[in-house]
Amino acid sequence: MRLDAPQIVAILREAVATFGVIDAWTEVMMPALRAAGRKWAADGEQYVEVEHLLSWHVSSVLRGVAVATAATRPVSPVLLAATPTELHTLPLEATAAALAERGLPFRILGAAVPPRALLDAVQRLGPAAVMIWSQDRRSADHELARRISVSVWGPRGSRGGAVVVAAGPGWARSRLPIGAACPRTLADAVDFLEQTVTN
Repeated sequence: MRLDAPQIVAILREAVATFGVIDAWTEVMMPALRAAGRKWAADGEQYVEVEHLLSWHVSSVLRGVAVATAATRPVSPVLLAATPTELHTLPLEATAAALAERGLPFRILGAAVPPRALLDAVQRLGPAAVMIWSQDRRSADHELARRISVSVWGPRGSRGGAVVVAAGPGWARSRLPIGAACPRTLADAVDFLEQTVTN
């Protein structure tokens, strides 16, 4: 509530250094973000500045972890993107940081990625997996998930495809393409992505 940015950064960095990205996200960052959100929801616009400041610093710390790791394992990258109308990216940034912590390569496109741009990136990059984030059902794009799941690239005889990971509370599991994964937690998502790209 004091908007003490240096203290926020110190706490977040210490949490990542002590617990690792996944536990820091689950045990420190998400609870703090939820608490700030509840305070804002209960008091109208009051305290929205607290949530925005906290979100910015969470993002900064996660991005710092994601870009600090130079050594990666020699595997195909994971492509991370939000659906075309999705503006929330902190879960993608947490995933990128956790992948970097494990030495796994990734490319992150961020919020509100247009379908054509995402499909073009899939074709050019040839990722082992594509994780698409949706915060709520209105932003979930099942047709886009289907299009990614049937995308192939490479020369005839050695064509490849990506595993689709539909992450976030917006996805209705019954409408996902066959073979798509729908992890419930960051830990589940990162474990699944690691297994996908290393097998």
